[in-house]
Amino acid sequence: MRTGILARNAAVAAAALLVLTACGGGGDDGGGGGGGGDAAGDGGERQVNVYGTDGNMGNALGESFSEDGSLAGMKGTTPLTDLGSEFTDRLLEIDPNLQDYNYAGETYDAIIVTALAAQAAGTNDANVFKEFINGITVGGEQCADFTACLEILNNGGNVDYDGISGPLSFTEAGEPAEASFGILQFGEDNQLDQDATEYVLAGDEANATTDEGPAPAAAGASGGPLVIGTLLPLTGNLAFLGPPEVAGARLAVNDVNAAGGALGQPVQLTEGDSGDASTDTATQTVDRLLQGGVNAIIGAASSGVSLTVIDRITGSGVVQFSPANTSDQFTDYNDNGLYFRSAPPDTLQARALSDLIINDGNNTVGIMALNDPYGTGLAENTRENLIAAGLAEDAIQSLTYDPQAANYDAEIQQMVDFAPDAVVVIGFEESARIIEGLNSQGIGPAR
Repeated sequence: MRTGILARNAAVAAAALLVLTACGGGGDDGGGGGGGGDAAGDGGERQVNVYGTDGNMGNALGESFSEDGSLAGMKGTTPLTDLGSEFTDRLLEIDPNLQDYNYAGETYDAIIVTALAAQAAGTNDANVFKEFINGITVGGEQCADFTACLEILNNGGNVDYDGISGPLSFTEAGEPAEASFGILQFGEDNQLDQDATEYVLAGDEANATTDEGPAPAAAGASGGPLVIGTLLPLTGNLAFLGPPEVAGARLAVNDVNAAGGALGQPVQLTEGDSGDASTDTATQTVDRLLQGGVNAIIGAASSGVSLTVIDRITGSGVVQFSPANTSDQFTDYNDNGLYFRSAPPDTLQARALSDLIINDGNNTVGIMALNDPYGTGLAENTRENLIAAGLAEDAIQSLTYDPQAANYDAEIQQMVDFAPDAVVVIGFEESARIIEGLNSQGIGPAR
């Protein structure tokens, strides 16, 4: 069995991935009793663990259920770190109505790294400052905020930015080598029980690039202002992620400009909606941002949406920096060296999720994944990690579904027939209907 991949660390700052699981009820051990799948009660219901992932695990899911306890005990994983009250309080000053902080830290860091890279390069030309982005996160002198990093650069030094979402430590592909994931759990009110959140690490910082990038340009080098656009979900099935990401972006720009800006000028922020993969919103927004002369675009949140616009963005010589894309398709994507992400790839999330499933004692696992790059990629990586951890191939049944389908009766029946110890649901807002269906068949969180 694989060992040493995850280490508990509630204080470490790193990007986090959410995996939610529904624990069986009534066990004396108080944990997520997997394993036996024994019949429970006269109704013949099975004790089944239900797991979610970052796309569908959040308080927005709980708002879809009117009956308390529908999600009680369900666990899940998401890229998440212990953000600390100082940062979350500042986010609330930006948006007092925030319900959670998913990917706010990653969005904040994406803008800080972009601004530092432009400052180090002495230009807002993305084809020049892209060479500095990975190096901003490794080697050099450590700093934890834009002001401190800017001072190092202005003195001719090299920086190693350790951000809100962790040390970052980018690989050659422009993504974190190691990340923190939050293991979350729903309470009886169908909302996340913040007191029950745990943090685990996945990956290895030793895999980060050793190339610290070019030498910084001389202090005082200038050019036009750095213009940053956002491509974040204000509408669509990931709209619940929009508010914390928008707040993170605005806070980062405020902090950069409070320190004097980048390239000696205030950073300009132009906001835009990504919608989701079922609309043309992202393409329209990207066209507007490119016409407006942005140097970098922060987003999209959805891997599927990013795949529809990445060629347009990077082909225009503009940096695309996603705070939430996790599909491993981007690791080797032909992006002209212009695509980066502060969220960890699914290869890391799958390790966190599979370890959670194994540690809960499950011997058979059903995986229900939406049919898009995020869903299929995470499902396959999770399956591979479960097999590497010792599960037999025939102990895992994986299926995909159309998120736009009228119902998921056939897929739910497959899970009922398979009768696994655990069910993993990888999806977005449609997950509520799937979980309702699982509940009605006695294999969901509410049993």
